[in-house]
Amino acid sequence: MVQFPDGRNMLVDAGNNDDGPAVVSYLKSRGVSRIDYLVATHPHEDHIGGMDNVIRAFDIGQVYMPRVTTTTKTFEDVLLAVKEKGLKISSARAGVTVLDQENLKVNFVAPVGTGYEDLNNWSAVVRIQYGSTVFLLTGDTEAQSEEEMLASRANLKADVLKVGHHGSSSSTTPAFLKAVAPKYAVISVGAWNDYGHPHKETLAKLANAGVQVYRTDRDGTVVFTSDGKNITVEKLGSTIRPRAPDTGSMVAPAAPVTPTRSGGGYIGNKNSRKFHLPSCSTLPAEHNRVYFKTREEAISAGYTPCKRCNP
Repeated sequence: MVQFPDGRNMLVDAGNNDDGPAVVSYLKSRGVSRIDYLVATHPHEDHIGGMDNVIRAFDIGQVYMPRVTTTTKTFEDVLLAVKEKGLKISSARAGVTVLDQENLKVNFVAPVGTGYEDLNNWSAVVRIQYGSTVFLLTGDTEAQSEEEMLASRANLKADVLKVGHHGSSSSTTPAFLKAVAPKYAVISVGAWNDYGHPHKETLAKLANAGVQVYRTDRDGTVVFTSDGKNITVEKLGSTIRPRAPDTGSMVAPAAPVTPTRSGGGYIGNKNSRKFHLPSCSTLPAEHNRVYFKTREEAISAGYTPCKRCNP
């Protein structure tokens, strides 16, 4: 959620399907009645699941989405909400400018290319500059998109980095982190998530670079405020209902458990339409899984192999 000095609002993504009402409630608690710029970074359920609720609850200005589609009901729900409101979708891609005023500029620096096999690399990356302060919001961009942003010679330097892909080791490459050189990083991640995010490799890279890291699983809602020269940070704690009981201390996420379901030789992700080995570090949550006995069965069902575990 971004609030500009003149009162205009931008919302980038809207959480899971179940998060929609909570997102709407939070926005209303902040006095929001209109969202001038709505950005869906890419059509994964954990990023656009609550967006249909948001579209129906608020007056919406411009809608930005990358030019990629998927066949999920979640994506169809968003398109239906857009259609019901009579809204048009503008392309979110590198080079597109959302705002360009004297001391405020908002533009996209990714996706640079097209034809990505992984929906994550379609992620719209938003760069917001107010005065001398800069924020970079990266969606779920992975190494491929980061490399393309670097090759495009876009100005990636930022004070605040919204870390890509919930802190996964598939993002935040050393070269990209060096180019951004943030003072602060924030990782949007659910506590006790099934993926083990944020990965220790990413946390180590951020620590070694001297970046001050905030995490939503530990800090709750994090608010960064800029006066155009300086940035202040406020941790509001949990403003969204917890996903697991609060034990009073953080528990390291457990490693993915190899399923024991009979015949489950491969595990498919209903959202990404990729299939994995049971030992893969990026297995989906149980409700998003489909099991296949053979590799051929997965491929014939329209699933593609995960590039991480190479099933």
